[in-house]
Amino acid sequence: MSPVKTGYSDGTGIITKKHIQFYQDRSKYLGAITLEPLYMDAGLREIPTQIGIDSDAKIAGLKNLTDSIHQFDTKVIAHLNHPGRMTNPKIPGNYYWSASPQQCEAGGATPKQMDETKIKSVIKLFADSAKRAEQAGFDIIELQFGHGYLMAQFISPKVNTRTDKYGGSFENRIRFSLQVLDAVKKATTLPIIIRLSADEMIPDGIKLEEMIAFSKILKEKSVAAIHVSAGTLCNTPPWYFQHMFVPKGKTWEFAKKIKEAVGVPTIYVGQINTEEDIENLNTNYKADYIALGRALVADADFVGKITHQIDEIMRPCMACSEGCLGGVRSGKGLECLVNPKVGKEIDIWTKAENSKKVAVVGGGLAGMEAAFSSYKKGHKVTLFEKNKLGGQFNLAYLPPHKDSLKKIIDYYTLVLQDKVEIVFNEATATTLSSFDEVVLATGAKPFIPPIEGLTKYYWAEILEKQNLPTNKKILVIGGGLIGTEVAHKLLATNNEVIMVEMLGKIARGMEMIEQKLTLKSFKDKKIKISVNTKVQKIEGKRVYLEGKDFKETLTDIDIIVVATGMRNYNPLKEQLQNNIPVYSIGDAKKAGKAQTAIKDGYEVAKMI
Repeated sequence: MSPVKTGYSDGTGIITKKHIQFYQDRSKYLGAITLEPLYMDAGLREIPTQIGIDSDAKIAGLKNLTDSIHQFDTKVIAHLNHPGRMTNPKIPGNYYWSASPQQCEAGGATPKQMDETKIKSVIKLFADSAKRAEQAGFDIIELQFGHGYLMAQFISPKVNTRTDKYGGSFENRIRFSLQVLDAVKKATTLPIIIRLSADEMIPDGIKLEEMIAFSKILKEKSVAAIHVSAGTLCNTPPWYFQHMFVPKGKTWEFAKKIKEAVGVPTIYVGQINTEEDIENLNTNYKADYIALGRALVADADFVGKITHQIDEIMRPCMACSEGCLGGVRSGKGLECLVNPKVGKEIDIWTKAENSKKVAVVGGGLAGMEAAFSSYKKGHKVTLFEKNKLGGQFNLAYLPPHKDSLKKIIDYYTLVLQDKVEIVFNEATATTLSSFDEVVLATGAKPFIPPIEGLTKYYWAEILEKQNLPTNKKILVIGGGLIGTEVAHKLLATNNEVIMVEMLGKIARGMEMIEQKLTLKSFKDKKIKISVNTKVQKIEGKRVYLEGKDFKETLTDIDIIVVATGMRNYNPLKEQLQNNIPVYSIGDAKKAGKAQTAIKDGYEVAKMI
């Protein structure tokens, strides 16, 4: 397992029960687990709830965790990292050092340029932390030399503008990293992995040619392996997070080239989330080692399932970063869009004492999760769905670069087969009267604003193949998540798009990386965006707009798309609630996101 931030500490950096259960659940079928990045000084935290290795007082707690993983005959890797200028500016007491006084392009404080005294103090910080790691029972140390963190800030010609012996030439820019490596080797007998970005994916950053030369030096210094990734958090976060918007396999090619040129064991990482990926890496890349990150968040038993030690279908990672990134950033701790158990590993689930007849109305994400979890709890479940499984999430994977989202619908479709009775018909109060308990997951419907003349329009179903237009002039009313994604797809099929939004900002509610890349893609496209604007009236192909200080008339509008939000749809609630236990979940309770819908389905099964 590669390092994935959990955010499960309490602000003091100690190990908690949540850490132990989270890593135990993922240790059973792996060769090694890398813990989340361990902060080496309380002033160097990336998140307030990070695990620390900054004092001897932390050793006992870390030892409890490594012991709990060792019971599965799984090795434990300590990932040591100095964030440099990427230290979190929102955490009181944090400080900011770097090769040069350049602010991270993604934001944060302007760092101080390190002098030799500071450089020596950081070298000692790594060595002391490595000693503690060995005392705490870790088997391997991984040093973070990539992803735009401090070591990479010295290596990268974009960030390092020094003129002393730590800047300028390649030999000078790698000097600090090699000094850290030498100090760690002296401080511990443990094998050392170096994690690096083979390419920062920016024109003037770290490039593969230099990383091959660097890897040859690392080999001479007897590193155990090189963990090959890409990107920098400051400039190319989609590559850092291996987001669904970047192509799968680029990091694998980098690892292969380093392995072939250097002859050092390499670790392959990056969007490895299917059995086919593993087969490809073993067969075509002859991978020495494979590192899994978010695939093990989405399914703790990923390896057990792909090696057929567990005869179950794998819950898929969609590389969306929605829960695993958003939860940590928000302070909730690591979560997952597709796996509602993440963050709740310490919850105890038991089979129901009495099996009940449970009806689930609605086959969207909330309904399918409720049906599956209720079945696993021991109930006899009938799922009613009017149209097709997946509900409105069948539209979610139609915008550009989002086809991986279809995986979760395919997953539920497979796991429900032969376990849950699926009735493709509309449920009524009468048909539901024979059940012991009922879960209402009837979803939401689009809110249609009372605009004069608005009689003919599309909603997101315009993205379906049979509806998708080309070479049209299209007005999108509403610039939130749905409106922005609709516009993105319509631009891809050569339409002219005008987006009108009442509020002052578009793409609200969109995952951070997707938002940034989507809005970037709008540049130089045939789109006009008008915020703080209302549609006053529609007359045929003419649309009248009004803002705070202007009025405008649009002409020759071919198609209108309404994306002004959703309202929960729950027609059966009043009819049923006085007769049998009834639960409303997902959008039927309150229109929201996919992650909330799945979580609701999981939680309701606990109560039945």
